[in-house]
Amino acid sequence: MKDIKLNDVIPYHPPSHFGMVALKLQGLEESGVSKFWQGLSYFLPNGGADMQYSEGTFGAEFEKTYFVVDGQITVADADGKTFTLDKGDSIAILPNEGRAVQNMTNRTATVLITVSTS
Repeated sequence: MKDIKLNDVIPYHPPSHFGMVALKLQGLEESGVSKFWQGLSYFLPNGGADMQYSEGTFGAEFEKTYFVVDGQITVADADGKTFTLDKGDSIAILPNEGRAVQNMTNRTATVLITVSTS
């Protein structure tokens, strides 16, 4: 077992994200977990991520889940369909499903993100 203290986690800057802070909590380098990694993201008002993970792009082959710990985010798929997620809601993004994310509220949204690695 390896415990990770939130105060010890160093923020990183994922590509195509804006107005947010990302913390990688679990993964191969952080704890030895090899089948997935997990992060905690704080999306500021109007923060989010541009469309990513469409078929043939980096990271498209991985499964992803987003669980809203607090606040609200809106997730759009590659066809423009939107899903509004509130505290306690989650969404599964399967391989090759593009997605964009935005916090359209005036409150910070906290989201637990899990991504497969194989």
